[in-house]
Amino acid sequence: KTSFLSCLNRLTDLIPNAKVTGRIRIGSLDVLSPRMDAIAKGGAVELIALRRRVGMIFQKPTPFPFSIWKNLAFPLREHGVKNRDKIAQLIETALRDVGLWDEVKDRLHTSALALSGGQKQRLCIARALVLQPEVLLLDEPCSALDPISSGVVEDLIARLRGRYTLVIVTHNLAQARRIADYTAVFWVKEAVGRLIEYGCVEQIFESPQQALTAAYVNGMRG
Repeated sequence: KTSFLSCLNRLTDLIPNAKVTGRIRIGSLDVLSPRMDAIAKGGAVELIALRRRVGMIFQKPTPFPFSIWKNLAFPLREHGVKNRDKIAQLIETALRDVGLWDEVKDRLHTSALALSGGQKQRLCIARALVLQPEVLLLDEPCSALDPISSGVVEDLIARLRGRYTLVIVTHNLAQARRIADYTAVFWVKEAVGRLIEYGCVEQIFESPQQALTAAYVNGMRG
């Protein structure tokens, strides 16, 4: 599942000897086109732009060893935003979007590493949101968190899903049922990960079409 997410914004290019086949389309962009292959080899701006459009949130919170402010200012400056007032506005908006502003507004210039686990994960989500992406990829965003922090992040995801396209990997069936609109079930068959079934969340959990899906959601497999 993580490999699938990594394909969507070509993070697989960073994996030695990784090979991806098929088609991935984001709007009019063919992510795996020969043109994008050539761009990836050169590290050109189009690939950077793709990763701005399609942000990635990893399983373990990964704040930079900077201040809270610099964690959010850094990607903006890397993408060419230089105006200080604009940077300040985007940072505040992103922190408000993830419910962190009131918690950290008086210590923006302290280390992000001093935040709690749940706060670190929300900061990482804010760091992606500050670039105003179209799509967010979230790889088990709650699995490294305690139950209370997981609930906070899950509530955040529920709020964001009306504004962004969210693709979330989770092994937590209850969580998937609570927050997903559509669900895809992946399974390893013959030593290869395969898409077993895809549909709206009600169909997958209440009337799955595949026996393996039914066994999984009913707790008989997995």
